[in-house]
Amino acid sequence: MIRRFFLVSSALAIGGVLAACSDSGNKQGAAGVPGAAAQQAAPVGVVSLTKGTFPVTTILPGRAEASQIADIRPQVSGIIREIPFKEGGEVKKGDILYQIEDAPYLATAAQARAAIAKAEASVPSAQSNFDRYQRLVGSGATQIELETARTNLLQAQAEVESAKAALTAAEIDVDHTKITAPFDGVIDQTAYNVGNVVAANQTTALTTVRQLDPVYILLTESSTNLLRLRDAIRSGEVKGNAGNAAFRLILENGKEYDQKGTLDMSKSVVSETTGTFIIRVRFPNPDHVILPGMYVRATLELGAEQGYALPQLATSRNANGELTAQFVSADGKVETRIFENASPSNNAWLVTEGISDGDQLIVSGLQSITAGMPVKPMPMKINDKGIVVPADQAASGEAQKPAAK
Repeated sequence: MIRRFFLVSSALAIGGVLAACSDSGNKQGAAGVPGAAAQQAAPVGVVSLTKGTFPVTTILPGRAEASQIADIRPQVSGIIREIPFKEGGEVKKGDILYQIEDAPYLATAAQARAAIAKAEASVPSAQSNFDRYQRLVGSGATQIELETARTNLLQAQAEVESAKAALTAAEIDVDHTKITAPFDGVIDQTAYNVGNVVAANQTTALTTVRQLDPVYILLTESSTNLLRLRDAIRSGEVKGNAGNAAFRLILENGKEYDQKGTLDMSKSVVSETTGTFIIRVRFPNPDHVILPGMYVRATLELGAEQGYALPQLATSRNANGELTAQFVSADGKVETRIFENASPSNNAWLVTEGISDGDQLIVSGLQSITAGMPVKPMPMKINDKGIVVPADQAASGEAQKPAAK
């Protein structure tokens, strides 16, 4: 990866023209003003940069979705007799959601049991006839009579099995009168009330259950960035660890989520319309902080690279979209440096060229300075909260925080 660096420095030329004035007093006053006053050095906060190994990160936009979604539909027809769940509440796997009237299905099951008893009662007689004809074959009983007895026995046994199957089906229908939650989750409001008639496998769902713990985050990444990262890892410039890296999440309110996510799935096909591919990340969500449909940003540490970390608060973009930062030059003046390429590194930009150890990056007072202006550097630090404070007051956090080696 080759990065080109441009150094732009300019001097402010100050020229003054004293206009002639007919008032003699004004002439005398003008004569007493020096031709050019020395420009006063403006105080600015600076941090001293040191080369180190820093994480290479990427920020991906995405939306949350439930890890499992189930539309609840009846598998038997009947009248709803009970709806014991609380709409919008949590349900556990196996909780009864709807109770359909089960009397008709219990009656069918009872009939199936009676049919089994009836069928089983005919088996001994058929078995006895078959055994008798087997003994009499060749001494009075014909082969046809033996085969008829065999057929009758098999039919009696088959009727028993058929009756047992009918009982199994009837018992399944009885079980289906109790509609239960398929997994732990949060349930929507019900579309039907007690007393409504429902039909087996109807099109309209009774309600929907969503599993929110864990929750999935669907992220999008461009194929261009993927190829660039692979090239950097292959060349050794970036030590890749994306395969086992953890994802960090920034919520809609700007706060970082306190749980880390892991890669669950990535599509192997790039979208022909957007040039992106989908990454699905799995996050624990025990308190249901993340809800389906939420817009989030995920940060992924892709690897590590040696360079200098420029805090984002000290950088800006010029009209060409190039990254710029203000430094204190050797002669104590503002020096604008342009970095053509930079990699995201948490809350900083990672650059590899155009900076030397000890260079002073201006991090505060940026609004009141311009390129070439003399400045008075004051040592600063950037704490963990991203606030610029005097160096002797920084309890924690540095301008740069190298990656763990």
